[in-house]
Amino acid sequence: MGRQEGAEQGLLTAALTGDGGSGGSVTGLLVLSTMVAVCGSLEFGAAIGYSSPAESGIMDDLGLSLAEYSVFGSIMTVGAILGAIMSGKTADLVGRRAIIFSEGAWVLDIGRLLVGCGVGLFSYVVPVYISEIAPKNLRGGFGTAHQFMLSFGSALIYFIGTVVNWRILALIGAGPCVLQLLGLFFIPESPRWLAKLGREREYEAVLRYLRGKNADISEEATEIKEYTLTLQRLSEGRILDLFQKTYTRSLLVGVGLMALQQFGGTNAIVFYASSIFESAGFPANIGTVTMAVVQVPMTIVGVLLMDKSGRRPLLLISAIGTCLGCFLAGLSFLLEDFHQWTQVAPTLAFVGIVVYNASFGLGLAGIPWLIMSEIFPMNMKGSAGSLVSVVNWFASWIVTYVFNFLMELSTAGTFFIFSAIAGLTILFVAKLVPETKGRTLEEIQAAMNPLTA
Repeated sequence: MGRQEGAEQGLLTAALTGDGGSGGSVTGLLVLSTMVAVCGSLEFGAAIGYSSPAESGIMDDLGLSLAEYSVFGSIMTVGAILGAIMSGKTADLVGRRAIIFSEGAWVLDIGRLLVGCGVGLFSYVVPVYISEIAPKNLRGGFGTAHQFMLSFGSALIYFIGTVVNWRILALIGAGPCVLQLLGLFFIPESPRWLAKLGREREYEAVLRYLRGKNADISEEATEIKEYTLTLQRLSEGRILDLFQKTYTRSLLVGVGLMALQQFGGTNAIVFYASSIFESAGFPANIGTVTMAVVQVPMTIVGVLLMDKSGRRPLLLISAIGTCLGCFLAGLSFLLEDFHQWTQVAPTLAFVGIVVYNASFGLGLAGIPWLIMSEIFPMNMKGSAGSLVSVVNWFASWIVTYVFNFLMELSTAGTFFIFSAIAGLTILFVAKLVPETKGRTLEEIQAAMNPLTA
């Protein structure tokens, strides 16, 4: 993201409103840089939201079976794993074109795979870039712009998908990529990345541009320099180095949050929302549009509360809501299986899915990526970003591929499993996830990884 060499810096998201502390006011360059970065988040959300409104059109036009569409829906996550180690912008644009001109399952899958490559890169480079350019008192809200634009992109595709066919929908989804490619020429590199490379004059100049001409950057510049000098005594991290005792807590929190986020069913529910509502006997168009309408304002609430309430409380509330939502959805399908309350069950499923989606948007959608961008030191961010992204997208691939088959076996059981995993998420956050609100990246990383301090 303005990091032309920058996939190596990968890792993830960071925060908006501010809880005081030193550091900064909003400047035009900070806003511009963030807006260009989150064009990738908009594309991310559009890619995730695409398969639900496109499902019936693609299956009818191309004559795909359930298994073939499950491959299409899930193969984006395979591409996302590859996206952690390759440039995603060109792949994403090419992928959109491949989907537009698809006449069979193979071409369709190749296009979806390439879209996934771009999404995989966006998912961690965008949050990391924002976390490294924003002052600590604004980092929470600016970082959750990633989460907001992801939700907005998904909602926008849901809405547009109700009025255009799946080929036009794929074409529209390429728009954010074009905007970002143009915008990259006007935004700076991350000052922390420049400091890591020893480009002292450049990082101070960029920091001054980001904070404003009259801002006092001496304290922040000194802190960055001192922490960078500490890291220079350490070797550039490899993935295997993450398994050293030094990084145990960061690794456990990072990998744990990513795995629980995906095994809780998020991408499966978003990818196949239309078919879930149809299975429940509820109008799919009303259901998917309502999901979109509810998630965006809940994400805004999360942005506004991020630096006031902190990361942990929002994560706990979000996990409790997803647990309840999946339980209600599972209960509705169980009632249908036993032919009880058949008039009420479809509405109960609808309420459950909407509660799940709203709760997920409040915290679990973006805060895990935000925390990832905060807890690993600079010398480990590239390796850590690759690892947690692979974990996240591999878990997503498993869930999105097997979801339709699980639904055939037991619709109620599928959602009760997701509810149980959300329950585990509550315990995990309560016991292990640190609060990072109002602390500089250097303070957080020194506390999480004391041997690097």
